[in-house]
Amino acid sequence: MPESRPTSLATAAAPADSATSAASATSAGGADAGAPEILLELVDGQGVTIGTAEKLWAHQQPGHLHRAFSVFLFDKQGRLLLQRRALGKYHSPGVWSNTCCGHPYPDEPPFVAAARRVAEELGAAPALLCAAGTVRYDLPDEASGLIEREWNHLFVGLMTDELRPDPDEVDSTSFVTAEELKQLQTEKPFSVWFNTVFEAALPGIREIAGHDW
Repeated sequence: MPESRPTSLATAAAPADSATSAASATSAGGADAGAPEILLELVDGQGVTIGTAEKLWAHQQPGHLHRAFSVFLFDKQGRLLLQRRALGKYHSPGVWSNTCCGHPYPDEPPFVAAARRVAEELGAAPALLCAAGTVRYDLPDEASGLIEREWNHLFVGLMTDELRPDPDEVDSTSFVTAEELKQLQTEKPFSVWFNTVFEAALPGIREIAGHDW
């Protein structure tokens, strides 16, 4: 299901001109008129929260460093659950990516946010979910013109429930082996962040799914 927590206009909690910029960027057409705005946490270079911003505004050039999470779930055979993002999403529609990714709400622990979004997007709960470190990156997405400037909390785990994906979020899913993932990446487009978060999560992935990865 889509993110539906009630929110208010984005404001950055540092200088006043940052808050003004956030508001003007949003009202100038960054978010759909009348649509509920979703806030995320802005962070400094050490991952410490410094304010909040509207989600789309934070991804518009030049971008603003913010908190995010990425989840990698495996089945009992050690296969990775991938999702193809729904075609209607404004950011990276129709590309393959990791099991789930997103942004904690302000003051929401990343672990809680990760479990919440897995349930919202895939209609199932992880049987196991473990923290696997963090990674910071700045990755422009040429297709959308947006940028990923994120302090990303990584999680790995197991999925044993039957999937019931929300079609507004997920076009399709697939469990793949390491070799099947390599083949799929030669055939289909993946999100700009996938390789970065995958490589950063590999130590945790191997603890969960074995050294075939």
